[in-house]
Amino acid sequence: MIRIVKLSDIPQLLRIYSYYVLHTAITFEYEVPSEKEFENRIQNILKRYPYLVYEENNTIKGYAYASVFKGRKAYDWSVETTIYVDPDCKGKGIGKKLYIELEKYLKKQNILNVNACISYIEKEDEYLNLNSVHFHEHMGYSMVGQFHQCGYKFDRWYSMVWMEKFLGNHKIPVQEVIPFLEVFEKEKNL
Repeated sequence: MIRIVKLSDIPQLLRIYSYYVLHTAITFEYEVPSEKEFENRIQNILKRYPYLVYEENNTIKGYAYASVFKGRKAYDWSVETTIYVDPDCKGKGIGKKLYIELEKYLKKQNILNVNACISYIEKEDEYLNLNSVHFHEHMGYSMVGQFHQCGYKFDRWYSMVWMEKFLGNHKIPVQEVIPFLEVFEKEKNL
């Protein structure tokens, strides 16, 4: 089942995220954030964007959210997407289900561009592979840029790529972006 995140989910979300922080270069964070820091992140995201979890038998198997792409008004129609799936649950379609639901809400918000910032390496190592790039390609994203050797973790340099997908046509005049909770409440009341 996919649903909106609850603050009571934080320990399970941190269980998933801590694996990526401590054992991979998928995130460039060095230390696992505290529960309070994670709570602040969730609350800030939910002010404008969806934050979704995939749950089976009361256990969270993955989560995805959108966040600010850039802080200037002209970027309001663009977001950055993030997804993490429990490492024991990869390849089961959870990421695809989460992204489909995430994009459904973003379209209703009038978001037009979804962007993914992905750690990248030419030759895979024990900390990073190209699975995220391949996943995003499968979901319809295109490669739009690369920053070379910009992240340092595990005593080595990693690059970063940007991938992009359009959710709609770029019409003029634009439709204003609707905050996520407004869209969610409206949908819930139908």
